[in-house]
Amino acid sequence: MCSVQFFRAVVMRSWIAVVLAVGVSACAAGMGTAAPADSRELVVLGDSFSANAWAVDSQECRHGDTSWPTQLSKLMGEADASDYLDLSCPGASIDTPPSYTAAWEAKQADQAGAFGPRTKVVALQFGLNDRWGTNDTTLWYALQQCVLDLIRGCGTEAAAANRIVDDSNLTGAKYAERLANVITYVKYYAPNARIVLVGYPEFFRIGQDAVCFNAFGAVRFIQPRGQAAIESLDRLDQAQREAARLLGVEFFDSRAVTAGHGLCTEQPWLNDYQDPRDPTAIPFHPSVRGDEAVAAGIRDQIAG
Repeated sequence: MCSVQFFRAVVMRSWIAVVLAVGVSACAAGMGTAAPADSRELVVLGDSFSANAWAVDSQECRHGDTSWPTQLSKLMGEADASDYLDLSCPGASIDTPPSYTAAWEAKQADQAGAFGPRTKVVALQFGLNDRWGTNDTTLWYALQQCVLDLIRGCGTEAAAANRIVDDSNLTGAKYAERLANVITYVKYYAPNARIVLVGYPEFFRIGQDAVCFNAFGAVRFIQPRGQAAIESLDRLDQAQREAARLLGVEFFDSRAVTAGHGLCTEQPWLNDYQDPRDPTAIPFHPSVRGDEAVAAGIRDQIAG
């Protein structure tokens, strides 16, 4: 089996241990069978903030018509399926089971022949669905549950009670360590690509303690003790910035292009909770305008 397929399988076996940890054999899964010449110019790996579409179960990877990857592909003139591939999945994480992981998505991209010398941009967006400390709570779960807990709140003591993510290991070094195998793999098989680690949009203004959003189009929900959630979001943002530097890739500052448009602002670019104006929208995920800003910002950055 002295072939390109064999070499790619061996490299993947060394670099992406996460895939192997869930029992995926490179040969059995068809790793490396796609022709490298069939690479795509834009490849996106990410979670629901990339996909921005409802999924009935955790095995579905649906993509919204107005998600930032979809809009970015059009801005780059690569909306044709032959030059654009979005592998983002709702619930995906860097490496936290049971959701799909960054390594799994990279494997799917490889099977589709997406990585190669023609690849111009590979964008990745992960972190909200990962565990970062000793408890099992993820930041996304906490944003849905802890913030809504009016009795106990989501203050600094919430981590000890497992209501908020334990972010003791939420650092740039740890983030980079967990994503390094995937980045190394992409760099090798897409040598000409600009790799962009995409941050998350503004949820709440930096420095505030109260969390606020609108619900059902009529009720304003205020959580006065939301500082733990806000601080964890800040730490994730800083970790992504530092990880990008350590990994030698670009960082896209989604917070900057969505600043002033977080939840409960006059013009929020995140969906409110059960907004009757758009019943298909995922709560607390980017609105069409929010995704538009991120897509345009990435396009401008890679064009510069």
